[in-house]
Amino acid sequence: MSKFQSNFNQKIDYVFKVVLIGDSAVGKSQLLARFSRNEFSIESKATIGVEFQTRTLEIDNKTIKAQIWDTAGQERYRAVTSAYYRGALGAMLVYDITKRQSFDHVTRWLEELRGHADKNIVIMLIGNKTDLGTLRAIPTEDAKEFAQRENLFFMETSALDSSNVEPSFLTVLTEIYRIVSKKNLVANEEGESGGDSSLLQGTKIVVDGEVTESKGKTCCGTS
Repeated sequence: MSKFQSNFNQKIDYVFKVVLIGDSAVGKSQLLARFSRNEFSIESKATIGVEFQTRTLEIDNKTIKAQIWDTAGQERYRAVTSAYYRGALGAMLVYDITKRQSFDHVTRWLEELRGHADKNIVIMLIGNKTDLGTLRAIPTEDAKEFAQRENLFFMETSALDSSNVEPSFLTVLTEIYRIVSKKNLVANEEGESGGDSSLLQGTKIVVDGEVTESKGKTCCGTS
């Protein structure tokens, strides 16, 4: 069960970084605005560089701060790649269902993501702009088959009418929480038994740290 949290002074249990990737003009910034602020702007301009928004919610009685990062899809901004992916636990790989080229480029984006991000990153393939269904260029089945082949989650969304925006982000955040909780459990059991932590080497997910103005656990992948 997930919900907005109204008390901004409450303890944050986890911070999860999620990145938005995909070609320019597929609607990444609109998805971010819809999820973080429930807004949509017809006059949206191309993202320059990198920006992020946060939203605090509850999963399994734990307070999660989702830090959603958005970057420009244009090639000239690719120099930010390493810093952008560092620490990301989830990724939303977005294409426009009305633009075949944006779907054809998904493979390249996925290769870049897997080349820079943590190997356990949770990835959601998103076919955006379902409100333009009459202009559809990519059949849902094609994307679904690609997602299954690459072991990705998959949903089609509309940032304009908000269809599936909330479920897509919550699916990723809930899966991240499941993975992180499992790793915490293993680490705690090994600590109590005096065993080593070989299972966690290379993927240090949870460390004690400062989270904005409150103490909490910050989740981060290794680069």
